[in-house]
Amino acid sequence: MGMKQRILGFIGGGNMAGSLIGGLIADGYAPADIWVSDPDPAKLKELASRFGVHTDPDNERVAEQADILILAVKPQILQAVAAAMADRVQRRRPLVISIAAGITESALERWLGGSLAIVRCMPNTPALVKTGATALHANPRTTAEHRNQAEAILRAVGLTVWVDQEAALDAVTALSGSGPAYFFLVMEAMEAAAVELGLERATARLLTQQTALGAARIAIESEEPPAALRERVTSPGGTTERAILAFERGDLRGLVKTAMRAAAERAAELSAQLGS
Repeated sequence: MGMKQRILGFIGGGNMAGSLIGGLIADGYAPADIWVSDPDPAKLKELASRFGVHTDPDNERVAEQADILILAVKPQILQAVAAAMADRVQRRRPLVISIAAGITESALERWLGGSLAIVRCMPNTPALVKTGATALHANPRTTAEHRNQAEAILRAVGLTVWVDQEAALDAVTALSGSGPAYFFLVMEAMEAAAVELGLERATARLLTQQTALGAARIAIESEEPPAALRERVTSPGGTTERAILAFERGDLRGLVKTAMRAAAERAAELSAQLGS
């Protein structure tokens, strides 16, 4: 992965950090080269016993070790966390990778004392089951090697893409960041409709889940756009066509566009608030 002998320091040992650590170790990364800090002793004990990584309740001590520092704390507390370890970070000058939603690179760099290589990431919750979709953006101080390192870390939990403009992360938030909830909502609606049509709930749920998985797998493995895949399973005069026409009459596309625009606007608002 091009990061041998690099010490990774995770500030925050929550679900996303645990998923990244698990993915990295599965990829062959040495647990001895991973440090994690968290204020919760139970969380640290669990990470140490599960993965064999170094743990420490003190963020500053972990920052002191790290060649690559991964910030995995809640956005609301990141300013205080960053300010408290700024001196150590300035001495060590690691690559900083932030997975805190909404915190801009400029705000983070300011809180950490300036002049740092920073990669900002927007992962999503399927990273917890190694099927994440993560967009990354690098600030001008990052090198090609830094980008490769950041990509290797996030690729341990799924797919990664780079965006050229940091502002594009608001659109990413609206798409893949919030997107799993949109699919859960559709699944919830399909399950409820199937129950009304007479299926047992357990049967309706299982068929909904497997259908969602199957559709996603076909889309991933096909070279064709979703429209072509949809047309192929929509026979003229058939059951699917009638259902699709009902969706179109209800302006499903317009609803999706409105919803995603609302999410992107909220992402921009939160960035402005959190970075001020």
